[in-house]
Formats: sequence, C-alpha cells, structure tokens
Amino acid sequence: MPTYTSRCLGYIGLTMYESVVHGSNLHQSLVGKLNGLQTLPLPEQAEYNWIIALNSGQSFIIKKLYPHTTVADSIQLFEDTVYKKELATTTIDIAFRSQEYGKAIASAIYNWSVTDGGDQGYLHNFDPAYVFPSGPGYWRAPFAGQSSSPLPLHPHWGNNRTFVPDNGALPIPTIAPYSTSPTSVYYQYFFEVYQKRNSLTDEEKKISAWWADDPTQTASPSGHSYNLVTVLLSTQAEDLFVAAEAYAKVGISVADAFINCWKCKYHYHSERPFPYISTYIDSSYKPFWPEPPFPAFSSGHATQSAATAKALMSIFDNSKPFVDNTYENRNAEFESIPYVSRSFKTIWSTAEECAYSRFLGGIHTRQDNEVGTAQGSTIGDNVTKLSWRK
Repeated sequence: MPTYTSRCLGYIGLTMYESVVHGSNLHQSLVGKLNGLQTLPLPEQAEYNWIIALNSGQSFIIKKLYPHTTVADSIQLFEDTVYKKELATTTIDIAFRSQEYGKAIASAIYNWSVTDGGDQGYLHNFDPAYVFPSGPGYWRAPFAGQSSSPLPLHPHWGNNRTFVPDNGALPIPTIAPYSTSPTSVYYQYFFEVYQKRNSLTDEEKKISAWWADDPTQTASPSGHSYNLVTVLLSTQAEDLFVAAEAYAKVGISVADAFINCWKCKYHYHSERPFPYISTYIDSSYKPFWPEPPFPAFSSGHATQSAATAKALMSIFDNSKPFVDNTYENRNAEFESIPYVSRSFKTIWSTAEECAYSRFLGGIHTRQDNEVGTAQGSTIGDNVTKLSWRK
C-alpha cells in the first residue's frame, strides 16, 4: 500500500543517513531537527567501516518494519555477504564495532518510529468503524476498482506525525466547490477527464501504465520514487555519504507527502471522476485505469512525485537526461501495454508526467494533480531546507 510503504522508506532512508553521517566531513545529523527525534547513539572515538555500519543498520530496520516478510533470510544473507566482503579491507574489531553501531542507530530510529501513529499500519488498512459522509460530491467505493473493500484505505493516516515539523503545519489546500452546472469550474474539471478518455493515444496509455504503481503488483508510488535515487546515482556518481543523503531526503519526502495528502483526502472525502461523469455527463463512461480505494483530492501520485523531484534536485543535476528503468523487466499485464523504460530530460519532468498519468488514467482531475504538485513541491522544499550539511 502506498501509505505504509512511504512510511517505511522514510525510516529506512533516515537510518541509512544516520548510520554513516558521523563519518562525513560535510554532513551533520538530523537529531533535533525532526519531530521528536532528540537523541541517537554517537560513535566512539575510534575507527569505523561505514559501509558495514550502513549495511547492518539497513538489515535491522527493514526486518523490524517488515516483521512478516518472507525474504528475511535473503536480507540476512545479503548483510552477511557485504560484511564478509568488507572484512578483506578492515579488522575484526573495526568490523564488529561498525556492525554494532549500525544496529544501535537502527534500533533507536525504530523505537522512535512506533510513536508516529502509523506503526504496523498494514494490520489496519480499513477501519469498519470509520464514518465517512455520503451524498453528492463525496467518495464512493468503486464497483470495479483496485480493491474489493467498500471501505477507504487508511482514513486516519493524515493524523500521523510528519518527519519535518514544517510539513506538519501545512494548511489543507482549497478545493473547487461542488456543482453540477456545465458552466461551473467543478463540472469542467470532470468534463476534461471525460474528453481525454475518448482520445487516449497509445503513448498516453503507456504513460498511464508506467506510473500506475499498483501497490499489489509493484513497489507502489513511493517505491518507484525511491528507485529514482538508484537510477540517478548510476549516472551521476556520488560518494557513500551523498548517496545516503539522497535516499534519506527522498524517503522523508514521500513519507511526509502521503501524510499531508491523506489529511487532505479525508478532510474533503472528494469523489473520483467515474461516479460524477457517469451521472452527469455520460452514463457509459468507464475510466481507463481502475480506481484506488480512497478519495480523490488531492492526488497522492502528484504530491509524492513533486516532493521527490525537489529532494532529488537538491542532490543531482536537474538538466542531465536520464532513463527511468523501474519496470523495464515487468511483463505486460493491463491491456497488454508493454513496460518500456522512459527517458526524461530533467528530474522535474518525472513529477509532471507522474501527475499527468493519473489524469490520463481517468482517476484524477487536473485540479487533483495541480494542487498535489504544488503541495508536494512545498513538502520537498521543507525537507531539503533542513540543515543536512555543516
């Protein structure tokens, strides 16, 4: 699910950064800069192998955040493999000290994570006691959507603690007032979606499929964003510490983006295009992409992709073209649309295309995407404005 995955990536990225930050002459810890994170273990006045510290911390935090994972043995095997490789360049004492330090950082961050409101959120996806409004303009469970549940996903997620204090204080954006008048702004937003459904090109269908990020089949939107760090590192090489900064910035950005977006979604409980279009424009309308099980405004994809782009742009050159290969080996599934890696001239263009893909899919209006993009941009800026460097 996009919400819980984003939360995990926030803590995984932060653990990566904090497990190596004291080995950098350029960077500094985020202790005291994030909500409620007042202390973390400090390294001894001794030599460390920072690759081992990072490796150990990642293994620990991933297994804690995903305690029921079926690949725990694979995670441990990878940790052991890296550890043994690094033993060729360091002593047993340094290796052991580094391993224990990585675990200590991860343990402290995990203990802090359980107080954020989203702990074990995968066990509480749908709240049967949650009462959401009904009537014109309000969300209704789709007849043939991505989920069979008649309930919306994680209705309380917007109450979770954000990583960055400024992101927790952002106001809820304004939505266009409901109207069925063909001359109203509200009607025109949905009419645009209807018109596009009738004129989708093959390229637009590929865009929609590439950014669909179905959480039951893929790493979800936030996982796609996290992989963009790996993609950019492969073309714009950085050292261990800058790489850790990049993963942390993106992880925190997507986590805060989903909290703010979900706060907005469950403030308005706004409808998706299908029920409005089928009722007031064309009863035969069907969206190109299946609707997800939660309200529309604003777009989660748009919010998190803009936040991600701002985080990435603070590290990497925005003007260098790159190829997003996230799904290059994925088999065609929906309408046999092939997954072909996509090329981008700038980092920001990924955010624009990601947001636009939801309009092409027929599950978001332009308003959902534009507001989400603006909100995500602010969230990403707030993450990058933290004092990451000395």
